[in-house]
Amino acid sequence: MMISNTANLFAAAAALTIATALPVRADQPSATTPSSTQFLKLPGGQIAYDDTGGTGPLVICVPGLGDMRQQYRFLAPRLVAAGFRVVTMDLPGHGESSVDWPDYSPAIVGADIVAMIRHLGASKAFIIGNSMAGGSAVWAAAEIPDNVAGIVMIDPFTRVIPTSSFLLAFLKVAMLRPWGPSFWSMYYGSLYKSAPPADLETYRAALVANLKQPGRIEATKALIFASQAPCEARIPNVHTPVLVVMGTRDPDFDDPAVEADWVATHLHGKKLMVDGAGHYPHVEYPDVVGGAVVGFMKEAQDGEARRD
Repeated sequence: MMISNTANLFAAAAALTIATALPVRADQPSATTPSSTQFLKLPGGQIAYDDTGGTGPLVICVPGLGDMRQQYRFLAPRLVAAGFRVVTMDLPGHGESSVDWPDYSPAIVGADIVAMIRHLGASKAFIIGNSMAGGSAVWAAAEIPDNVAGIVMIDPFTRVIPTSSFLLAFLKVAMLRPWGPSFWSMYYGSLYKSAPPADLETYRAALVANLKQPGRIEATKALIFASQAPCEARIPNVHTPVLVVMGTRDPDFDDPAVEADWVATHLHGKKLMVDGAGHYPHVEYPDVVGGAVVGFMKEAQDGEARRD
């Protein structure tokens, strides 16, 4: 279960009004680029991805559930400018990936990350995972430790967090068609707390249009109810450098700082709290997060070089 804050979901019932009242960052232009979608064919379907190319160290960026790979539209250019090759991938059933996969879970997404790294022929790769995909990054890092240079976990769900039966019942109804895509858009808008991007309304409209396509809201719902237990079980097997990035106002956690401490402690990693940010600090404050991520990756590379 990837959504744990009951009060936040109840607030989402009126989030369309809240979202339109949010302040807009006029100084943060959209970084969208023309689509150059590629596809990784797997036994269960195909994963859509963008690849900036180049010979720099590989970074795999994975969005959270109910979102698209364009979530990294602000962070990816900053990584490219720092010399990295950036691949942004859609989740199964999301974005431009195929639907009707036999299973949807954070562990399956972790396996997709592994398949992507192997497909691209990279000896080493960094993984950035937001929300649910934080657990997926853990799964992948434990699966192929020699091929993962480090992981960045942005407001991650990495363990099983108890959820009330009432909230589970509420979500089962809220995510049904025909209102499911609109409900998700309302909830999604409520996760930006202090500096939503100038293109948020346009992005949310594109997200709703995508979720209305056959099979996509169903894929999101399946991931909401999927367990993080297989990913949590692999935490002791992760020995790669880890950076945990968390917004101080993330409403998905009762206490974001406590959760960030738990993840960083159990993964022996570093922590960055982004003041004022919600669930997507890399979208609200891409300069802050981008600078920290680049610094973390450079440090990890330097450490690897010293060990060699």
